[in-house]
Amino acid sequence: MANNYKSTFWDERYSSEEYVYGTEPNKFFKEHLDNIPSPGKLLLPGEGEGRNAAYAAKRGWIVDAYDQSNQAKTKALRLAENNGVNINYLVIDLNEFSPKKNYYNAAAIVYVHLANEYRETFNKKINDALKAGGRIIIELFSKDQFGKTSGGPQDLNMLYSLDEIKNHFDSLKTILIREEIIKIEEGNKHKGEASVIRFVGEKI
Repeated sequence: MANNYKSTFWDERYSSEEYVYGTEPNKFFKEHLDNIPSPGKLLLPGEGEGRNAAYAAKRGWIVDAYDQSNQAKTKALRLAENNGVNINYLVIDLNEFSPKKNYYNAAAIVYVHLANEYRETFNKKINDALKAGGRIIIELFSKDQFGKTSGGPQDLNMLYSLDEIKNHFDSLKTILIREEIIKIEEGNKHKGEASVIRFVGEKI
């Protein structure tokens, strides 16, 4: 699969009743989604168990979510139902998905760690999917996360650099970009001090 972790890996990870990364939205995603005044269409690739999708749908967004795990989809749809909302969710290899171009008002890449050789193409698809004025919200583990036990792949090839994000999204107006150390508390798999890259951009 595109991210070096096959669907069987994620199906096993998501097989428990417990939500591995919790049911609350990522804090950075929530903060910057809430800054967008009018909900529209939202693209969420690598959405996992649906915590961000369910939150966005409750805020009035029309959500298209993608992941490669059937277990993740089952739990995401259950979480959406528990929140009284609907989300669109497709199981697909992220290296093969092709979102509509110039269609979405916002997109988010939250801890979606693809192998280096696939990332530029993946990021271009997300970029192209945004309408003019659309925003992208990104939070990823940086290369300085290597060796930390708070989450993410322990493979430098799958961790990000600040320059890479700048280069892949250089056609967007930068609203925020920084690398920082944060305290992460997202279920059992994201917990502790973490080095992350955060980016918010707007399509011109």
